[in-house]
Amino acid sequence: MNPTTHAHGFDPANPLTPFASSFGQAADVYERGRPSYPAEAVEWLLPLGARHVVDLGAGTGKLTRVLLPRVEQVTAVEPSDGMRATLELAVPEARSLAGSAESMPLDDASVDAVFVAQAWHWVDPRAAVPEVARVLRPGGTLALLWNIRDETVPWLAELSTVMHSPAERDMSSDAPTVGEPFAPIERRDFPWVHELGRDELLAMIASRSYVITLSEDDRAQVLRDVGQLLDTHPDTRRADVIRLPYVTRASRAVLPG
Repeated sequence: MNPTTHAHGFDPANPLTPFASSFGQAADVYERGRPSYPAEAVEWLLPLGARHVVDLGAGTGKLTRVLLPRVEQVTAVEPSDGMRATLELAVPEARSLAGSAESMPLDDASVDAVFVAQAWHWVDPRAAVPEVARVLRPGGTLALLWNIRDETVPWLAELSTVMHSPAERDMSSDAPTVGEPFAPIERRDFPWVHELGRDELLAMIASRSYVITLSEDDRAQVLRDVGQLLDTHPDTRRADVIRLPYVTRASRAVLPG
């Protein structure tokens, strides 16, 4: 790992770095609470005939598990020791390496696709784009995914208010920065529903970077407020299984051959 980068490769001079580097503190709640990714989105992003794929900023391996049945080899690259340790227990079939978007311990032109799920907004594209291009074979794909809560659903709009969710929660997912040497980005959205229990939803909230970095008292208050919403809103108060609508925003950019 490049010593000048932190979790997900974010520049330490950037004011958001404390958020990017916070995830290793909460690998357990991240693993319990974060959703997976819909197979349709992954298959749309995956190049035809791909054999070796990188899951960059792999976290605890949420996307890694979706990729494994679809390609011969998945290499998970993750800078956080805590996240990587959880990934190695959860997904032992994947090769796991310490590294960042700006510094991947991989040979030149050695992989068919680099997937980045819920992490491209943490990286510096000026350094990450040439590094991804270096490890991709000609014709390879940079594949970006984000799960975005569907706030057209009334109780989810209320959830964001209760969470004090920051304005940047969409994480530039609608128009991610890539640029040359890649071809122009292709974009597609995939609506789906994540089903989870109350404890898993609270774990999802607790795994958000801006919640992790709150004081202990403030974090506890946010979780109490979310619990009260779940107990009182008509869409969730009697639900054993909570249906959480997402839109997965997918972007792919091909490295010309």
